[in-house]
Amino acid sequence: MSMEIIPVTMAGEGESSRPAADRLIAGEPVQRAWNAFSDVSEQFHAGHWSSSRGVWRVRYTECELCVLITGRVELVSESGRRTTFGPGDAFVVPAGFAGTWAVLEDCTKIYAIFMPRT
Repeated sequence: MSMEIIPVTMAGEGESSRPAADRLIAGEPVQRAWNAFSDVSEQFHAGHWSSSRGVWRVRYTECELCVLITGRVELVSESGRRTTFGPGDAFVVPAGFAGTWAVLEDCTKIYAIFMPRT
């Protein structure tokens, strides 16, 4: 593995996906990911992610740092706590978080994900 600095860019088309049908609550969101870096252990990843509007259920097994660049999102925990984020906001979604992720305005974020070993 190179020990050089790696820019976190949105090069190329990125990888397109949609939430699984059994998790989708509203809308028809299209998501795109540009993974810029994965370490040799495959436990740490960093890149950009974007999504069009929609709402889906989430259950995190990883820890994720998100820095929202554009748009607005709202996360609602299973306990009912609502948190809304806009451009420039940074937040951490801890492993074990369960609830919903809503894209209120088409968004783009920078992410850093750590996947603990089970």
